[in-house]
Parts: sequence; C-alpha cells; structure tokens
Amino acid sequence: MKRRTTLFGLAGAAAASSGWTTARAESAAEYPSRPVRVIVPYAAGGGTDIWGRIATTAMAADLGQPFVVENRGGASGMIGTEAAARAPADGYNLLYTITTHVQAPVVLRRWSYDPIKDFMPIGRLGTTSLALVTRSETPANTLEEFVAWAKGKRMGYGSYAQGSIGHAFGLMFNQTAGLGMEHVSYRGEAPMAMDILNGQIAFGFHSPSVVGGHLKAGRMKALACSGERRIPSLPQVPTMLELGYPKEFGSASFNGLLAPAAVPQPILDKLAASFRKAAQDPDLQRRLIEIDVVPDYLGPQEFRAYMAAYLEDWKQVTERLNLYAES
Repeated sequence: MKRRTTLFGLAGAAAASSGWTTARAESAAEYPSRPVRVIVPYAAGGGTDIWGRIATTAMAADLGQPFVVENRGGASGMIGTEAAARAPADGYNLLYTITTHVQAPVVLRRWSYDPIKDFMPIGRLGTTSLALVTRSETPANTLEEFVAWAKGKRMGYGSYAQGSIGHAFGLMFNQTAGLGMEHVSYRGEAPMAMDILNGQIAFGFHSPSVVGGHLKAGRMKALACSGERRIPSLPQVPTMLELGYPKEFGSASFNGLLAPAAVPQPILDKLAASFRKAAQDPDLQRRLIEIDVVPDYLGPQEFRAYMAAYLEDWKQVTERLNLYAES
C-alpha cells in the first residue's frame, strides 16, 4: 500500500522480497496471541472509561484475548494519547478516546501528535450529550434560578479536562451568563463529580453515564443539557438551545477506538471487524442507551472523515470564542 511505501521505503521493498510480508501475514492471521492494551486517556470511572470497557470487553470475547484497559489521564487526554501514538504499532496498543482527541491540540495549542495522521480509526461507537449538573443543596431548580443565585459569588466550575467539550461548554455558559467563575480542570469525570458533591465547585458538564446514580439518588440535579435533543433518561431537563443559549451548545461528543497509524492493515481489518460486530450487537446497544449513549457506529474510513471535519470546525469555534488555554 502507498502508506507502507511512504513509511518504510526501499527497506520495506527489500524485506518483502525476502519473505518478510509472508511472516507479517502469518502474524496477522494469528492475532491476537496475547493480551491487548487499551489506553484510556482519562481516569477510571469516567464516561470514556465506561464506554471503552463496554466495547473492548465484547471484542475480547470475540477475539479470544483479554483487552486490558490502562487509564492514563492528564493534559486533557493528551498524556495518554501521546503514549498511544508512541507505542509499538503492532496491534497490541490501542486508544479508546473521545472528542478531546481532536479538540485538545487546538485549545491547548500543543501539537505533540496529529489526531488524524498519527492514528488509524477502528470505529466510532456512539455519541453523547452532557448534562449541566450541580449538587442538590444548590438553591436553584432551573438554569435561570442558578444564574441568579451564582452571580457575584466567588466560585468555580469544573471540566473533566482542559480543552474538552465539557470545558468549552462550561466556559461558554460562564461567559454568556456573566458568572465570572474560575475554571478548574480535572483528570477525568469521577474526581470532578466528587468536587461538585462536596461543594468545591458549583457546576460542571457531565456524562449522564457517570452521574446518573447521583441524579437518581438526589445527590445532584441536572439543570440543562447539551445537544439538539433532550437526554433520554432526563426528559424533564431542557437543552441549552431550548433555553436560548448559542448554537455551539448543540454539539454532541463522540467516542471510539483508534490504533497507531503504522499498525499492519490485516490487523486493523481484524480489529475493525470485531469492533463493528460489538457496536452492532443489539444487547450492547441497549446497554449504551441505558447510560444515555446514542449508538452511532461509523467504520474506519467514515470515522476518519468525521474526525477530520470535526477538527476543522473546532478550529473555527475555538478562534471565534477564544477558547485557547495554556498547556
């Protein structure tokens, strides 16, 4: 393939003539012969971690080897993503990630990896909306009441990573409502949820899959949500668009599986087929819907095109809203 010629040049051609490609084909046929590491660039217990485990557990059952999740949070997901980009391209090092994969380099102005060229998409699992949540003790039951209560108070708001869509929504809400709150960045959703519960920060945009238990138990309340439609488990909670906030709040987040760019195509094909089988399984789709993930599978090429278009759109949004942050 053209990609391999670019990567390996004449050395690759010489290896092919000596039977090297046959060995590669045989190893691909046997793949996987040992556990596969899946880097999740956020803390355990967050939405990315939950979705990644659901998808790769199904793939492990299909391919006959464990898929072992390694949580490597920090720098808006970039620490784990950089580790995945540098990992051996042998099919035993994968990345399960979310929208920050293309957002963080733009917002942080840090391009230590190319989100499109340095990875090969295996598949997109689904899309999600985020809920703006606060703790139950907050004396507000609507977003309008929350704004009235919060104005003039020295408080902070959280995001599960600087440069994430949750950070962008929080910043846009903070600016649009004129709250003047300080942003606090976390290494994932689970620690952010704990600081909302204990009153360290006033609000954050959360995945319902992470805070659903807190909402049901009455420890948190949701005042609004992102996306164009209301969250299935929160039909009483209006969207930000319904409440008159800017159109950028209608954006949805994606999640999916990637591999380092130089993984051999036969192994990528095997992974993509297994991921597609998992993503299209009715039982797995029901599990996703139960945690407010909209099953929305895309294959490798479609997922790559989607991410490339998202990256260009996000550059424009970041410039227009001045979402840049220091890395």
